[in-house]
Amino acid sequence: MSSSRINALISWAAQQHGLFIDAISLAPAGGDASFRRYFRLTLPDGTTRVVMDAPPQQEDSQPFVTIARRWRSAGLPVPQVHAADLEQGFLLLDDLGSTPLQQLFTDDARIRGYHNQALSLIADLQNRVSPEALPVYDAALLGRELDLFPEWCLGAWLGIEAPESWTTLRAELIEQSLAQPMVCVHRDFDAMNLMVLDQRLYMIDFQDTVAGPISYDAISLLRGRYLRFSEQQFGSFIRAFHAQAQQDGRLSQHIDADTFLSQSQAMAAQRTLKVLGIFCRLTLRDQKAGYLARLPHFLNHLDDSLAGLPAHAEFAHWASNTLRPAITARLSEAGE
Repeated sequence: MSSSRINALISWAAQQHGLFIDAISLAPAGGDASFRRYFRLTLPDGTTRVVMDAPPQQEDSQPFVTIARRWRSAGLPVPQVHAADLEQGFLLLDDLGSTPLQQLFTDDARIRGYHNQALSLIADLQNRVSPEALPVYDAALLGRELDLFPEWCLGAWLGIEAPESWTTLRAELIEQSLAQPMVCVHRDFDAMNLMVLDQRLYMIDFQDTVAGPISYDAISLLRGRYLRFSEQQFGSFIRAFHAQAQQDGRLSQHIDADTFLSQSQAMAAQRTLKVLGIFCRLTLRDQKAGYLARLPHFLNHLDDSLAGLPAHAEFAHWASNTLRPAITARLSEAGE
């Protein structure tokens, strides 16, 4: 970040509070896979805010502002937007602290309790916010996401081709996704995007919200970056989510638990294949470090998802006997 931009950010933040520049302090508060960066602003009275720096040439902050205000008015736990300058790409937000959910995954009881709490939050989101007027997670978008896997993971990074079974799997994953009810989808409901403040979960990084499959956010949580649940544990969470969704009317009574579990496994496979492609693209195109080391964890997720889709045993065999060894060897060459 250039010195001129940081100076503009400090000047803007001071203006929002009617203060001189030297009356406030600004310290880094993290970044993410995008071009957005965050800073913690401390006022003379000790009050803190978070300032988002989202360069307008790379990031459109309007969706974030619109969704934050809409969700907050619906009673959902999101940061308040105190000020926004979309032309410069500066936002002034509530400070939700420094504890993303994954930092609290310290024992089985806490892991189970926080995941149940997060799944309840997904239910609140789906019940309180209509998916109307949101971009639709349609077949074209699902397909573009899936195509990141052969383009970036297989072709650009590994230098291998997808197996013949890829075409059938790709079509089936899209079909299974579209067979689900459409709801408001956060789209990256991973533990890192859930801040814990006073034992309450707050959602962040929701600017890519879409109208999409009902299982997507639950999958983002349960097959995320930090944990790998057993088949029994995963099934228990999904069946509880299914039961609650049927009870409050988000899911038809005609969609039984086994069908929904199968749809969720397909959704998990779709998202995991997308992630494998995105992580390679972040490494190769965007020169971002640290993503290749996460590939084995998501390969485990892919194995687990495909195990729940017996009709695609041929692709699962290829993933275990060709894809995994290729990734392992390439990581070894890269010193990861």
